[in-house]
Amino acid sequence: MKSGTISGDSYHSAPSTLLVGLCVSALVAHQGLKRLETYSISTHLLLIGVPPVIGVVLLQHDMLLLRAVLLSFSTFFLTLLISTALYRLSPYHPLARYPGPIGCKLSKFWMASLAAFTGRQHLYLKRLHERYGDVVRIGPNELSFRDPSVLDAMLGVGGVPKGPLNAGRLLSMDDLPLVAIMDPAFHAKRRKPWTRAFSIAALKEYEPTVAHRVRQLVQVLQAQSKEVIIGKFMNYFAYDVMCDVAFGGGSELLRDGDSNNVWHIIEDALLPTVFMSHVPYLGLYVARLPGVSSTIYRLLSYSKSMVLNRIKRGSERKDIFHYLNHEDQPDMPPPPVQHLLDDGVLAVVAGSDTTASALTSLAFCLLAHPHAMRRLQEEVDRFYPAGENACDPKSYRDMHYLTAVINETLRLYPPIPGGTQRQVPHHGQAVMLGSYFVPPGTAMYLHPYSLQRDPRNYFPFPEEFWPERWLVASQRSSFADALKHAPLKAQGYNEDTFKHNESAFLPFAYGPANCVGKGLAMLEMRMVLCALLQKFELRLREGWDVREYDKNFLDYFVTTKPDVPVVLHPRF
Repeated sequence: MKSGTISGDSYHSAPSTLLVGLCVSALVAHQGLKRLETYSISTHLLLIGVPPVIGVVLLQHDMLLLRAVLLSFSTFFLTLLISTALYRLSPYHPLARYPGPIGCKLSKFWMASLAAFTGRQHLYLKRLHERYGDVVRIGPNELSFRDPSVLDAMLGVGGVPKGPLNAGRLLSMDDLPLVAIMDPAFHAKRRKPWTRAFSIAALKEYEPTVAHRVRQLVQVLQAQSKEVIIGKFMNYFAYDVMCDVAFGGGSELLRDGDSNNVWHIIEDALLPTVFMSHVPYLGLYVARLPGVSSTIYRLLSYSKSMVLNRIKRGSERKDIFHYLNHEDQPDMPPPPVQHLLDDGVLAVVAGSDTTASALTSLAFCLLAHPHAMRRLQEEVDRFYPAGENACDPKSYRDMHYLTAVINETLRLYPPIPGGTQRQVPHHGQAVMLGSYFVPPGTAMYLHPYSLQRDPRNYFPFPEEFWPERWLVASQRSSFADALKHAPLKAQGYNEDTFKHNESAFLPFAYGPANCVGKGLAMLEMRMVLCALLQKFELRLREGWDVREYDKNFLDYFVTTKPDVPVVLHPRF
């Protein structure tokens, strides 16, 4: 008999066998999801959607429909959640041997929420490593490593394939750009034209383009009032360069400002994409909800429009798409247009956002450490005195302090602090990373931010900006001379205490899937620094608290660029 009120009597009137059946079906669903580890929405619906719906159909004969829905779905999902939680916390879980917070062990929503709503996942993971050790369980099936000895086994040739992080960020398991391709063989095939696009010969062809934008940056800064927010202009510069180099043009942010809200589109997509990167399957559902994924699709749509315009316009000079479209090899058929569209977002975001972040951090580190600024300016004056073309790369590789400054900045403030995700295939074999056993289906990171600030890898002053450490490591300075420029009091240190482990330096990742654009990024950073320091005296706005930079240096996979108020004075 149906009743109009919810009561304990109506609950007990439900057939007990049906409720037991719902509990059993939830346990079966848990086992099915655990074994299949699928991103198939139809499979998800079959395992966790159909059973409670059947329960509703059967229960409504004994109670109101609303009560039947509540009872069936709560019984099924409560059982599923309890079963999942008990398994993930149990000693029978494959990752039970690895320590970590309970919240991380229970659900990836813990890290997803922390990453998206605080931007401080890089600091959180560093603290976890300091508390738990070199391997921390940061998800039900995910590990973070802080041990450089696993570098080759994880990221090197024959290492662990990429994980699904980028599928969540891009709301798709199909039509992925190069950085998101998980199959090693397909990745190697798709990377070949990118390798040609960033060869030494190709970089030489891009030099005039980069130099033109650097000179324009200097002119724009000269025309500003005496104080500027330097990160804004680094954004404009990096985006204009990438559009020139990738698509043969199409952007004039340095000249016109961001009238089309390009950077607003990019930055708006950071929060939702970092959340989805932690729960990739959720991204596949969100992609089907109108409005929810609009900020991400705006970015993808903008990137694809750049590619379509480039294809329509054709090749006017040798840009990156000259190589991606096989225009340098006319005997080869052009790739599918979809591949070019997929890589458009890589060219726009990965090529500009990371470089702008690095340039902003470089400016901050030099401005916050006047001794380093003076020493680098002296080196610039030695190689590029007034009247010399500071945009000519002929001397960059001989400027050892310039390289040291760049490396030290990237050590402390890597543009991608979390590194790249890898995952042992679900239905493959377990792997041994040194002495660490990693079962199938486990995702993992080698965490650059933790590695690069670990005193076992860099000592002394692992948390301080000290470019001289790189001169000592390359035997271009004695340890005693380097200590004269120490950021803190240097008592009790000697050459025996010095540590410098470059296998723990991963700003451009490592191995066959490393950052293909490293050469271009280094060219941009060297050229910008040389040109700016040749033309300007730079200092921070008086009274600005340098601690604001670390406070606002946030990790949304790519880092944000905190406001750095800079006062510019022309030197000549």
